Amino acid sequence: MAYIIAEPCIGVKDTACVDACPVDCIHPKKGTPEYDKEPQLYIDPVECIDCGACIPVCPVAAIFVAGDEPPEYTKFIQINADYPDFPRLKPTE
Repeated sequence: MAYIIAEPCIGVKDTACVDACPVDCIHPKKGTPEYDKEPQLYIDPVECIDCGACIPVCPVAAIFVAGDEPPEYTKFIQINADYPDFPRLKPTE
């Protein structure tokens, strides 16, 4: 099961989810150049342990299990997969 972060996070980037996460799977990190550049946060599906701790603490309800998101957020599955700091999700050439 993979989690995605969707449109409500754009421009907000509240890091309550980062604080609640028992592993280091939500990126980019606050205080990094990537944090300022990216419009939202992303969950690394390889590092994520599927605990769901991030879901109830998100103040804008932006985190969903991929496939269980509202239809208007389905495009965020690919947007999360395309996050450039997750190179292992890219096809190898």
